[in-house]
Amino acid sequence: MKLLVYGAGVCGSLFAARMHEAGHDVSLLARGERLAALRLHGGVLRAEADGTAVERVPVPVVERPGDAYDLIAVLVRTHQVDAVRESLAGVAGDVLFLLNWAAGAGELGGTIGRERVLLGFPAFGGTMDGDVVRHRRADRITRRVAMPVGEPDGRTTPRLERIVETFRAAGIGTRAEPRMDAWLRTHADFEVPLGQAVHAAGGPVELAADPDAVRAMLHQVRRNLAARGTAPVPRAFTALRVLPQGLLVALLRRFLRSPTAVHSGLSDRSPATTAELDRLAAQLRATTDTSR
Repeated sequence: MKLLVYGAGVCGSLFAARMHEAGHDVSLLARGERLAALRLHGGVLRAEADGTAVERVPVPVVERPGDAYDLIAVLVRTHQVDAVRESLAGVAGDVLFLLNWAAGAGELGGTIGRERVLLGFPAFGGTMDGDVVRHRRADRITRRVAMPVGEPDGRTTPRLERIVETFRAAGIGTRAEPRMDAWLRTHADFEVPLGQAVHAAGGPVELAADPDAVRAMLHQVRRNLAARGTAPVPRAFTALRVLPQGLLVALLRRFLRSPTAVHSGLSDRSPATTAELDRLAAQLRATTDTSR
């Protein structure tokens, strides 16, 4: 597969490295200081979150897209999507958006063509330590978490089947999700209150130390889910609506203290994180108003 990975943050870098190691023709698109760092080091620097050994994966790096690809995987922040679509208008290839997005697939295809769009969400993450991407070692639980991808209309198409099988062969657990649009909205219903609460507290561990703040965050999540008027997708999010509040607060506090939370994007307090949460929150308000 000739693949362009658009976005060289944590998720994009890890995804590009995995696909490169699987033997695919991968280019990683980066800009600014990140582009300079990748060129300086000759590829992606990767290390386990709790380890000292750093490995270099020699993924080719580009500053702008080429002419055509089998697939373009976009892994950027929500508020950066508009600029990405503009730059891909004349580039041939299907476009898989692997990111936070709650505005619906129709808005994504406005510039590049709706027929090119696929939706998904990355099932991996980590943190940036200087130029090194630090990620958690796969364990029994994380191996069971498959990356959802799907067609905007829910069909199982040949291109979707091909993408799923290609990612699986590269060691990336992937599954076809027939309701990917609803999946992303449900995830945003949870992600926005969680991210805002973590940011206000100063980090996931700090939020875990404040049960009242966790309780308030859970209350907002429940309000978001209830406003949909339909069952959450995936069904696992139903637990946030039906389980006792005290149990959920205890489970959430435990999660926030875990290595999964600490070594994830939740620890990122950059302006880019704030901008993404603001854009997602605006998208949620718009979709909630439309559904009423």
